[in-house]
Amino acid sequence: MLQTGDEEVVMESSSNLPLPEAFLNFLNQNGLDPSIYAATQSIPRYIRLKPGCEDRISEIEAEINCELREVYWLPNFYCLPPDVGIASTKAYQEGQVYGIDAASGAAVSALGVSPGDHVLDLCAAPGAKLCMILDLLGGSGSVTGVDISRHRLAASRTMLQKYKLGERCRLFVADGTKFSLIPTRVLEKSKSCIECGNAELEENFEIFKEWTSKKPWKERKRIANSRKKNITSDKSLHIQDPELIFYGRHSGVAGFSKSDVYQDVKDHEFSLFGYDKVLVDAECTHDGSIKHIQKFEQWGWETLSRRVLDAERTDDLTALQLKLLTNGFKLLKVGGSLVYSTCSLTVAQNEDVVEKFLSQNASAELVEIEAGKNWPCGGARIQKTLRFDPLTSSTSGLFIAKFKKIAI
Repeated sequence: MLQTGDEEVVMESSSNLPLPEAFLNFLNQNGLDPSIYAATQSIPRYIRLKPGCEDRISEIEAEINCELREVYWLPNFYCLPPDVGIASTKAYQEGQVYGIDAASGAAVSALGVSPGDHVLDLCAAPGAKLCMILDLLGGSGSVTGVDISRHRLAASRTMLQKYKLGERCRLFVADGTKFSLIPTRVLEKSKSCIECGNAELEENFEIFKEWTSKKPWKERKRIANSRKKNITSDKSLHIQDPELIFYGRHSGVAGFSKSDVYQDVKDHEFSLFGYDKVLVDAECTHDGSIKHIQKFEQWGWETLSRRVLDAERTDDLTALQLKLLTNGFKLLKVGGSLVYSTCSLTVAQNEDVVEKFLSQNASAELVEIEAGKNWPCGGARIQKTLRFDPLTSSTSGLFIAKFKKIAI
């Protein structure tokens, strides 16, 4: 049941998802109700309408022959039955509406993005949250999107271009646990080094022109050679320098040199010159997503055991989540806010990570999510943290915690 404007929309389940015993035991160990996964068709489809496009609602409704229901607790969000698509609508094709789950929208909303903020999305792919951040930012500030997956980040780039939201965004293929570039608001343009006679230095001082997808042949060859050198035996991509694959006209890249954009910053300087807001929507087992769990009917339940239930994989994930959270917080300036979220409902990937992080970071303060007071979600095991789940929220499962960096 989902509360929208003045009424309640009831979306009945049309099928039940059979769950293997191993997964039921996994849910029991984490105090999760298996009925969360029983109603595979009960969660509505959520869309976000770009601000200023409200006059398109009637047109969209006519095209899909269905009423859009306003989500009362999340501005510019609407819901419709899960079997109704929007891809054929003119508003979608013109980049004025896009799909994003309401719980994911809540994670972005929790950041409290304000015009002029410099925002870091440390696990940016596949890009819906990135688009929402840019929507909220308006005509000032900047957004830096980072992801280790090249093809997923390329999909994010496509979204930015489709929805015409890339003017203030730059995208880096990089390891989020090691990324260390600050917003270019504090950089001064370096003096030209034309007379230095050193090819490497000349490259570092080459000024970035306006971004284009059509790169010169020499640059394409250099990038290809760099990729070959950095592909390890396990086929994961490790890049010495974060690779810039997109930047908008007002993202703080065009007009600057490589040495400006890739400027080394000492750890203590992040507190002064870091990001105003950081989102760490970390990689997880995705057990909070009904749609994801539903896929294992086709993939096979043995695949679920390997990807979700395997203790060694889970240990690796929680270690990764802590590193992402720790590095994201390091890049935050004093007074700034960080939101940590996962679409897992397990304690190990949420509360345990938060507690360990707090024990290791004296300047981190767990704070109330003010916007969450009216959200249809429950509190998690740690005070001030929140949990969305299909039964309570009519959304995918999501855990959210918000931190503020304080001076010590």
